[in-house]
Amino acid sequence: MGYQRFVALGDSCAEGLHDPYPGTDVYRGWADLAAATLAQHEPAFRYANLAVRGRRLDQIIVEQIPAALDLKPDLVALFGGANDVMTRTYRAEVVAKRVDAAIRMLTRAAPTVVVFTLSDVSGRVPGLLRIRHRLEALNDAIHASAAKHGAEVVDLWGEEAVHDLRYFGPDRLHLSEYGHRRLAAHLLTTLGVDYDPAWLEPLPGDPVRPGLRAHARWVWREVLPVVVTRTRNWFTGRSPGDGFAPKRPDLLPVIADELASWKTIPGSA
Repeated sequence: MGYQRFVALGDSCAEGLHDPYPGTDVYRGWADLAAATLAQHEPAFRYANLAVRGRRLDQIIVEQIPAALDLKPDLVALFGGANDVMTRTYRAEVVAKRVDAAIRMLTRAAPTVVVFTLSDVSGRVPGLLRIRHRLEALNDAIHASAAKHGAEVVDLWGEEAVHDLRYFGPDRLHLSEYGHRRLAAHLLTTLGVDYDPAWLEPLPGDPVRPGLRAHARWVWREVLPVVVTRTRNWFTGRSPGDGFAPKRPDLLPVIADELASWKTIPGSA
């Protein structure tokens, strides 16, 4: 018997940003992709996604984990921590305690818990070299807590596709359609579930690496608006996800339309 009650938790990556369903403004992402695959192995399968963009681990602990445990899942996947390392008030010991609390709470209630480390984007995105030590500290905390509490880890630190800009969306931080497929494949590999092997095939052609003009456009179109928003939020006390609700708050079947919408692998058509 396969998994029957899958709940995804986390931030914008778990929500599926920059991977919309074709012809819609509804985000799909790795969790939906994994759920559609798991549904093919188990007729009674149900899936919920409580992720909200911008959420830190302390917010996930308070807002998402209690709701997830009420659903009595047999599989939980948590992708979080990126917003913690990006905050001005970052402290490694505080983030490590949040990681441990989240994993402890989940493993006490769900038989299978999967957590993700973060990829090393510090050397690829200008201005982020200073956060490499934060990423390493977060990943160390995830590995340590997962080992202590019995969670599975999808380790993305060495993800080879991170050096190809096609792995990311326009902001170079959130995953693209291609990136979400790779993440879904890594999750399903960890679970021992078969999936389309094309999800891990490299895109055709050479990896895309930006030049100076592309960097300048990226700063103008993506970085500056984020800086303005974060500065405004700093003064108002708002979080980026305020006003957003979980995309799939209830355990529901995965319908045929969802199964059909992700068959095309980027670069194959």
